[in-house]
Amino acid sequence: MLDAPKNRPTLPPEIARRRTFAIISHPDAGKTTLTEKFLLFGGAIQMAGQVRAKGEARRTRSDFMQMEKDRGISVSASAMSFDYGKYRFNLVDTPGHSDFSEDTYRTLTAVDAAIMVIDGAKGVESQTQKLFEVCRLRDLPILTFCNKMDREARDTFEIIDEIQEMLAIHVTPASWPIGMGRDFLGCYDMINERLELMDRADRNRVAESIRIEGLDDPKLAEHVPDDLREKLIEEVAMARELLPPLDPQQVLEGHMTPIWFGSAINSFGVKELMEGIGAYAPEPQVQPAEPRQIAPEESRVAGFVFKVQANMDPKHRDRVAFVRLASGHFQRGMKLTHVRSGKPITVSSPVLFLAADRELAEEAWAGDIIGIPNHGQLRIGDTLTEGEVLRVTGIPSFAPELLKVCRAGDPMKAKHLDKALMQFAEEGAAKVFKPMMGSGFIVGVVGALQFEVLASRIELEYGLPVRFEPSQFTSARWVHGDKAAVEAFTQKNKQHMATDNDGDVVYMTRLQWDIDRVARDHPELSLSATKEMQV
Repeated sequence: MLDAPKNRPTLPPEIARRRTFAIISHPDAGKTTLTEKFLLFGGAIQMAGQVRAKGEARRTRSDFMQMEKDRGISVSASAMSFDYGKYRFNLVDTPGHSDFSEDTYRTLTAVDAAIMVIDGAKGVESQTQKLFEVCRLRDLPILTFCNKMDREARDTFEIIDEIQEMLAIHVTPASWPIGMGRDFLGCYDMINERLELMDRADRNRVAESIRIEGLDDPKLAEHVPDDLREKLIEEVAMARELLPPLDPQQVLEGHMTPIWFGSAINSFGVKELMEGIGAYAPEPQVQPAEPRQIAPEESRVAGFVFKVQANMDPKHRDRVAFVRLASGHFQRGMKLTHVRSGKPITVSSPVLFLAADRELAEEAWAGDIIGIPNHGQLRIGDTLTEGEVLRVTGIPSFAPELLKVCRAGDPMKAKHLDKALMQFAEEGAAKVFKPMMGSGFIVGVVGALQFEVLASRIELEYGLPVRFEPSQFTSARWVHGDKAAVEAFTQKNKQHMATDNDGDVVYMTRLQWDIDRVARDHPELSLSATKEMQV
């Protein structure tokens, strides 16, 4: 195991065995399939669902919304906890589709490491690059899995070069592929000097491991044809010469990423990746907060809400706040202070997730993700503590890029629409603005697909058909400045002003000229495109 940084105390064993990580990638690189295999190897499920499959095999555990099942994409981050060996994994599957990137950005504030999944044929794609930048801002350690090696893939050195160049990070191979596409036999495990052979017959079986003494072991010839063996020996020698050796400290600092090759759909390479997460991903880390940081080894419990999911169970109007525990040992029935309101909350039915399935959590430790069912008291960015006034920082909220007016299909039900939209705003699924002049709500999202998701969810969960109409505004900016100056500005520009669901003042713009005009005529005010989710 890795040495903890010299000045940090040793963590209690229960906390030290936690590994909390997110899986990030471009859509379609195989992220949800990999998640399913993690659950399979962790013993959490008996048969892995596939995103593109027929019948029972199609039921992936991490895609629980109707729309996700119909389209075979993930549109909402989901959390799963399971044991693997001596480790406790808390895995968060994030949406790869760029239209849902805000959910992903927020999720990355609640994890200690990221698994980057890359398609062997396509290499680094645009969304991977965007998400990687967010990991870079937070110095998250990154482990890479190059998927789909059982299809025609690019040259291994080419893939590694592309990652190094496009993402400016050192790459070190943890395994090396033997053949590709139809000839893909398996991998040579460079850390443990083992031969891992893939079984194409049974997709849910763990690959066979053969212990060999280095590449000149005669046993290698029994399993690998001559042409592939020669190529393997030559490439591994080149890789060891040209690429940096694995340095656990560099991985923890986010400067180096180990890469494993495999095929998630064939369950191949997944076990090695999971062992790598145990060995090289960090233990729960210190959480930035005001007025002081929160260390995981503290005895008092603290945690923060990074996601709210409404109506996970359509039969009950429930809302579950996803809480990442930052410190302490939490026990069911505990009283925690809700810092924003100053009120105590008794957490009597906390849940642990396996995506949409959940079980009551009797206890949880720093690093774990638990769900707290509530009726709207908890919002994204809220901090829960055992009495101390702390506020976790760094959870972003972005200005929407697309704005539309939302109207109820039945005008008599406008009141219900009001409630539904507020619920989605608190969940972080959309921004909802109430214009100071005129009626209706303006809904803002990051990507067009979110409008479809909203319309389908409002109809399914509230029985309200809605329509989205074009809005005259193209963007929204939060107004900051002295209270009197903001009020005077609001009075003068009423036709442009709105409030968001927290009651903060927002300036709705039609053109870049509107933003430039405010900067020119009102130097005492500032307009910002992001706002920190806060109290």
